[in-house]
Amino acid sequence: MANPVLNERKMQEASTTWAPPQQGSGHFPPVTDGPVSAWRPEVMTVNGVISATATLFVLLLASAAVGWIATGEPEQVRFTDGTIGYNYTIPALAWGGMIVGIALTFLLMFKPHLAKFVAPIYALAEGFFVGAISRMYETFYDGIVVQAAGATIAVFGVMLVLYRTRIIKVTNRFRKVVVSATIGVMVFYGLCMLIRLFAGADSVSFLSSPSLLGIAFSVFVAGLAAFNLALDFDFIERGAEQGLDKNFEWYAAFGLLVTIVWLYLEMLRLLSKLRER
Repeated sequence: MANPVLNERKMQEASTTWAPPQQGSGHFPPVTDGPVSAWRPEVMTVNGVISATATLFVLLLASAAVGWIATGEPEQVRFTDGTIGYNYTIPALAWGGMIVGIALTFLLMFKPHLAKFVAPIYALAEGFFVGAISRMYETFYDGIVVQAAGATIAVFGVMLVLYRTRIIKVTNRFRKVVVSATIGVMVFYGLCMLIRLFAGADSVSFLSSPSLLGIAFSVFVAGLAAFNLALDFDFIERGAEQGLDKNFEWYAAFGLLVTIVWLYLEMLRLLSKLRER
């Protein structure tokens, strides 16, 4: 799933509503009579975001383990022509977790101050879905989960290095292109879900097809998810520099988790297509 959370508009809103006021920004001289309070508001830091992200990942992995265990083996089915196939059923609770995760993502887009409470719930709900989906892929493609996880970690590390060395520079043009493409993919996925709902699972076959078109599309979407990581890094860095409220660390960690989960799921899809070639 794409990450609509950490975007430029949200940064501007946060700067005006969450950041502490700057000294001397008003039209009146500072008050100098009387004792000066030593109190300073706690502000967002990169280390704080790392800690919040680690906490969310622990919750995600714990819930994913439960989702993995709750998902059973596929049921063998004999078709009328004598061939044997497999019917795999993902627990309804896993689909519920996905729906809850999407709903909470939209909630935090409008209520970012609730991130400290909503983000852990998202990690638990989405984790169960991720665990169930991973078990399904692992059943048909042995070892694919480790490969997808390794690829996700590798892409995360590469993007972090590219961002820190400024090989990738997050400019306004870069943000507009990535955000526009991300929204486009989200809308496309939504339309595909509706088409499949009414026209059948095979109506948009190239999404899961190992054809060159299907593989190229998966490579494009996985690459787009990777570029969203650069936007996340930029958002976190600038938020710390602007001194946003410390509670904003959970909002930033939530946005980063959304992108990483999306990247991992796209890696699963891409690797499964390559296995079919």
